[in-house]
Amino acid sequence: MAGPTQTYPWIVPGIGIRRRVLADDAQLMVVEFEFEKDASGALHRHVHTQSTFVQSGVFAFTLGPETYTLHAGDSIVVPSNMAHGCVALEPGTLIDTFTPRRDDFL
Repeated sequence: MAGPTQTYPWIVPGIGIRRRVLADDAQLMVVEFEFEKDASGALHRHVHTQSTFVQSGVFAFTLGPETYTLHAGDSIVVPSNMAHGCVALEPGTLIDTFTPRRDDFL
């Protein structure tokens, strides 16, 4: 049985964004991202499969060639190596899960 993981500090990966790891093990990681209005997560890709849940706010979320408007309660899955990024249309929080764990976030 897995128990609580250690507490990780807030990290500022870009202007108007902060993140913290909420839970992790070798195969799964849960990360909270807080965005100020107009902050953007630059278009990028990684080998991890990612799911994103919009806890609050509104985001323009680019996935491959498409851009979607996501609101609180929406979610999206990002396949491995798919280009993706977002812009906060209003302040908000995203909860991302990654499999396997993003060791670069530790």
